[in-house]
Amino acid sequence: MSAVKFSGKVMQNANEFVQKCMGTEDSFCRSNCPMNTDVKAYVGFIAEKKYKEALMVIRETLFLPNTLGRVCAHPCENACRRTKEFEQPMAISSLKRFAAEQADCEELWNVTTAENTGKKVAIIGSGPAGAQAAIDLQKAGHEVTVFEKRQQTGGMLRNGIPLYRLPREILDYEYGYLKRLGVKFQMGITIGEDLTFQELRESYDAVLIAVGAQRGNVIPVPGNDAKGVFAAVDFLEEVNRTRQFPAAGRKILVVGGGDVAMDCARSALRLEGEREVMQCSLESLAELPASLGEKDGAVEEGVQCNFGWGPVEILEEKGNVKEVRIQQVTSVFDQNGRFSPTYGEETKIVEADTVILAAGQLVEDVTDGKLVQIGGGRYQADPETLETELDGVFVAGDAAGGKIIVEAMALGRKAAISMDRYLKGTDLREGRCLEKEWKHETKLNVPLPEGTEDIQRISVRMRNPEERRKDFEPVDMGFTEEDAVAEAGRCLQCGCRLCIKECTMMEHYTCCPGEFWEPLTKGKTVDTLTVYSCNDCDSCSGVCPQELPIRETFMEARKDIVKGNYGDSPLKGHRAVKVHQTLGFDSMYTTKVKGGTSHA
Repeated sequence: MSAVKFSGKVMQNANEFVQKCMGTEDSFCRSNCPMNTDVKAYVGFIAEKKYKEALMVIRETLFLPNTLGRVCAHPCENACRRTKEFEQPMAISSLKRFAAEQADCEELWNVTTAENTGKKVAIIGSGPAGAQAAIDLQKAGHEVTVFEKRQQTGGMLRNGIPLYRLPREILDYEYGYLKRLGVKFQMGITIGEDLTFQELRESYDAVLIAVGAQRGNVIPVPGNDAKGVFAAVDFLEEVNRTRQFPAAGRKILVVGGGDVAMDCARSALRLEGEREVMQCSLESLAELPASLGEKDGAVEEGVQCNFGWGPVEILEEKGNVKEVRIQQVTSVFDQNGRFSPTYGEETKIVEADTVILAAGQLVEDVTDGKLVQIGGGRYQADPETLETELDGVFVAGDAAGGKIIVEAMALGRKAAISMDRYLKGTDLREGRCLEKEWKHETKLNVPLPEGTEDIQRISVRMRNPEERRKDFEPVDMGFTEEDAVAEAGRCLQCGCRLCIKECTMMEHYTCCPGEFWEPLTKGKTVDTLTVYSCNDCDSCSGVCPQELPIRETFMEARKDIVKGNYGDSPLKGHRAVKVHQTLGFDSMYTTKVKGGTSHA
């Protein structure tokens, strides 16, 4: 057969398939996960009670399944189709935790690494960004050493997240994966004090700055230097380490509306002795940046919330905090979306002896001024590769602008990809799918499956608020197996491939029309057998949401293939058919002659 020259119609259709076919498009949850975790797959396995398989899917991208199952901000749930249609998202994060509790064990951990490259990498910070980068670089064959200023790993996972949300034995267990891989740790080393940044650069082939935002942001209000004013990060670190904070008084006001503020308020309630805990935030309840679970938890446990009120003055007596004047907020942002709070006339006085400022944290410099820091202390770097202006120096996590744990991990992975390329002397961008290294748009747009019902989200078990506020034991008790399987069964398994469900042929030979025809658009050819397997029924085109000409293109391509084979089918099996047809019309083998007269 000569080289097949496909017609303009086939080529045009092929390009249309590549542009419009949704068969390989990510689900809404997966496209909104910065780590690109295949949520649909592992939730589907849980629904089938295949917990090991679910866990293995999760661990393809995440080394902290149980940790993230408890503390992830889960942007995937915000994007869930059930959120959009029924305001009842899948409990994705809790299902991740369930899979980890059911099946995770060290025997399932993939600890294979590539051959040693002889390159050495230094990572500053053992939080989620630094840990993820360490894993990926160690698996790529580089020798990785993590420098951590504290005596335990985890960064803000350990120091910033309350014990009642994340038991530390879970964090320790999951961080054990790094040691199993061979990642080295230098604990209690502060870069800039125990070791200079320049010395680190001279000793290693590449350096990653993955320090977290661990310096409190002191808001500019009169009285912020009074005795009794504390930064949220300092408060949480001491409480998480000792379950105490002796400097706190009996009436505590937490300033801020995010998850950190709620963590501070709920932790303050749990301190020994009777405490009255209050909160104020510029944002109204509808605008509150804190996750719904954190806000509800604070209210249920007795935090007195003042949503839409901002502090304008901390009043003191003999240098100690006595009261705080707060003022009603009419708007937080201006017409252009810039932070520019405006206030009404109403004010009120809140009696307090302790103020905890949880209105943002900053990244402290570890480079001795060698790198420019911008908003929030993050370092100036290429947003796509995370490479800085210093040769061999990269950034990740809070230091690169990450805001939540899973974003920090994604930035750690992005930096590791760039560093691996840098160490191997290859281009940092060439042939790289940068889009899939972060949250991205999906062009998936399919109708709801026929018969879809508004099924209520199943809630995890929670301890009674009156009991749980008395200690630091876990609040969220997770799913029972029955509830987990039922909740996983709510998943709509969002995807297209409706044509595949109608066509046994395509299900056997290809993922979807877009994937099948893509080689043709790149100067290659397509599989002849698949083209000839179409039975011309057109059921596929009838269900395609994009109304793509699937059957028509297969039929047109078949004509082009025959033309390229001098008028014959190129398939060996069709030769017998041709012989049968030829002999069937030969006078030696026919029993009838013109006119219908029999030879007999």
